[in-house]
Amino acid sequence: MKRSLMTTRRRIALALIIIATIALDQGTKAVVRRTLMNSYPVRRGVLTLLHTENPGAFLSLGADLPPNVRHLIFDGLVSIGLLAAGFVLFTGRMQPGPDDVAIALIIGGGIGNLIDRFRLGGRVTDFIYLQAGPLHTGVFNVADMAITGGVLWLALSWMFRKKPA
Repeated sequence: MKRSLMTTRRRIALALIIIATIALDQGTKAVVRRTLMNSYPVRRGVLTLLHTENPGAFLSLGADLPPNVRHLIFDGLVSIGLLAAGFVLFTGRMQPGPDDVAIALIIGGGIGNLIDRFRLGGRVTDFIYLQAGPLHTGVFNVADMAITGGVLWLALSWMFRKKPA
């Protein structure tokens, strides 16, 4: 009985992480779409809010692909990947642990960007632009941060995981 209660709590916690990620992503994008027509330097030379509608993936990767190919990759394959990740996460097919949170962040970010793609004709609202001297990022959003954070978390976790003797 206690084991199933823990499993239920874990599933609820992971679902809340996914929901919170989607809500934060969609909320910030809604504010940007309503209020930011061009750009707003928050801290000159460091952080600029810059409203763009991106037809590609993270950092505009794939933006130049034909629309039907973009649709297949960014809508179809991403949807299948998110469903598979959700299935693995919520059916207990993986060992419970901190990597669950990373996968929940990736799912939440992926769903956040998919919502945009379906609502905005294949585009995603991006608005965060970072600079540090000559270094700068592309324009990205909260969903991209969640996905990137989750992927980095998993990569570091796998790199430093102790191998069984």
